[in-house]
Amino acid sequence: MNMRSTKSTVRFSNRFTLPGYPGDLPPGDYEVLVEEELLQGLSFEAYRRTATYLMVRGSGGYAERTELRAISDSDLKEALSRDRAATEKNNHSEAALSPQEDLK
Repeated sequence: MNMRSTKSTVRFSNRFTLPGYPGDLPPGDYEVLVEEELLQGLSFEAYRRTATYLMVRGSGGYAERTELRAISDSDLKEALSRDRAATEKNNHSEAALSPQEDLK
């Protein structure tokens, strides 16, 4: 069975949570590791996702540690969607409170 792994980076602008894990995670950039297996017997190359992990760096006395947290693709998309919504809400709130420019 042929496997491949790909890494990408996602950015969270706000604190966020992941299903199945206690506590909030701080905003910042997080690496996502996706593992896929080659589907056999096809006339073209195709892969199926077998696992998705979010790399979470430790904090405080555990700053040197990195934890791979298994996460579903849908849970990751949902967390990113909540983050975008919270950021938009915060941006609109700040805009409403900022002074308007004089129009001449």
